[in-house]
Amino acid sequence: MRCQLIRDSVVSDVNPRALRLHNKSHYGILDGNTFKLSLIEATYLLENKRINVYRGNEKISLEEMKNILRRHNLYQKYLVFRDLRNRGYIVKTGLKYGSEFRLYERGKAPGKGHSKYLVRVVTEDDIFNVKDIVSQVRVAHSVRKKLIMAVVDEEEDISYYKIEWIRP
Repeated sequence: MRCQLIRDSVVSDVNPRALRLHNKSHYGILDGNTFKLSLIEATYLLENKRINVYRGNEKISLEEMKNILRRHNLYQKYLVFRDLRNRGYIVKTGLKYGSEFRLYERGKAPGKGHSKYLVRVVTEDDIFNVKDIVSQVRVAHSVRKKLIMAVVDEEEDISYYKIEWIRP
């Protein structure tokens, strides 16, 4: 499927292939006659040879898309997105919850169930305050979700930590 890179998203006309990607695989959003993918989703689909991405008439390579992600400070998030999708999870934006992603367990999907986890992506070098973690856990708890911290190291390996709020 041919898509166009426009600023910080990748778009195509709504067509049968776009509808399948959206309705069956839960990628992107439909906005009128336009199918919109995030840069992260588009890079994943490009890597899996499910779409082609163009800037005008120039085809964009996978390495170029990864460089775009790096320039937008999205590459570590992409690594986590790719790992979770490869494990069979549905991954959607978690922006309204203050996290990078919402994670749907296998067999669940947006509109057919609720996400169970919020995923926060950090690198092993990130420094953050314990109060920030407490705040993120409280938000997750208030919307009946668990918080997962995805820690990406410099070798691009990912470690996952589930953090829960408990009552003593």
